[in-house]
Amino acid sequence: MTYGFLTTKGRWRLPALLAGVLTLLAGCSVGSGGGYTFAWYILSPSDSRGQANLSFLLKGFWATISISTLAMLISLIIGLLVALMGISKRRWVKRASRVYVEFFRSIPLLVMILWVYYGLPALTGLQLGVFMTGLVCLAISDSAFTSEIFRSGLQSIKVGQGEAARSLGLKPWTTMRLVILPQVVRAVLPALGNQYVYVLKMSSLVSVIGFQELTRRANELTLTEFRPLEIYTFLVMEYLVLILLVSWGVRVMERRMGLGVHGRD
Repeated sequence: MTYGFLTTKGRWRLPALLAGVLTLLAGCSVGSGGGYTFAWYILSPSDSRGQANLSFLLKGFWATISISTLAMLISLIIGLLVALMGISKRRWVKRASRVYVEFFRSIPLLVMILWVYYGLPALTGLQLGVFMTGLVCLAISDSAFTSEIFRSGLQSIKVGQGEAARSLGLKPWTTMRLVILPQVVRAVLPALGNQYVYVLKMSSLVSVIGFQELTRRANELTLTEFRPLEIYTFLVMEYLVLILLVSWGVRVMERRMGLGVHGRD
């Protein structure tokens, strides 16, 4: 997927987009539409009340980034192992990989979070904290999708490359580590970037069990300030900035790895 405002030729579009959104918000703060008077002062850094509210909301940034990044790293490890199982010559190993993917891909993430947090203690007596519950569910759920990305990347590598490596005396694991996997990562990097964006957005579901990420903090502030429009608009801006930064980072990695903006050169 190519984001026009993040390409090399359209690099100027990202600041212009953010400036346009900020201008729109500034216009809303001046006037009132449909009889509604905007109250952006509750998020203004110029007074102590606004500073406290901003600090409260922005702390959710680090919670969202930490749980999403850890979940993505765990998902990459599990997904790669499951993908390797999926291309195994042993039928039972391949079937186990398929069962794992289909099972966890079929369960909605919210349902999984609720079952692990509320159902698992009743069944086993094991109670996970909100962070660990969210981390486990995000990682396992996403690993089912990540494994398919890796599997498609592994199957895109020509068989002759592995045969050539073995003819040079390389062991199977060495061949996979030095010859196959670097090409796989290069091929699937854009898709993995999209998965990280997906995990960042899906982390908002962990708020239902009390995890203090972006969405949870916005909900709590709404209950005290009674200004849902302003607070949730700011929440949208937080996610927008976060996702755009991630997308920009993925594009930088693609260029450094020799990938063109619209695909491989």
